[in-house]
Amino acid sequence: MRHLTQADYTRQAWKNGAGTTTEMLRIQTPAGLLLRLSRAAVVEDGPFSVFPGIARNLTVLSGPGFRLTGPGLDLRCDPLVPVAFPGDLPVVATETQGQQSDDFNVMTAVSLPAPEVILAQNDRLPAGGLLALYALGPVTVNGADVARSDLILTEGEALLQGDWPVIAARIFGLPPAEAGL
Repeated sequence: MRHLTQADYTRQAWKNGAGTTTEMLRIQTPAGLLLRLSRAAVVEDGPFSVFPGIARNLTVLSGPGFRLTGPGLDLRCDPLVPVAFPGDLPVVATETQGQQSDDFNVMTAVSLPAPEVILAQNDRLPAGGLLALYALGPVTVNGADVARSDLILTEGEALLQGDWPVIAARIFGLPPAEAGL
């Protein structure tokens, strides 16, 4: 089990330059990006960055949410409801209502199976693939104290306890030991 805190994260500009993101985990090979977990804020209507060859999954953490539209795509991004969309589509956020919405992002190479992203609380999550747990408040994972905004990575079972949910993202198909566990 690997425990990452805000001190381990890096802040960087969005690919399109319209904002910033906090990158929590990045797994990259010479062939390209395999996995990126990050947090960002959508503060106004506008375009999202385009990521060819990447599948995206977004969960609004706070704020009113927004709508994502693009060619053949119309998704409502409501708080604590994961939504998936292709990273190579030019999408635009609308209906932000002039309010900030913070979100958690799971980006995976399209060569990997689609990640499973759920909200979990006081659950026992089975082993299988890489399990990334992003804490929305203080919880314990396998008996270890985890603070708000911490990220736990494990390939084993995870016993979650506490008054707050976590976003649980299960990623399959990563090469062994890529997550540094």
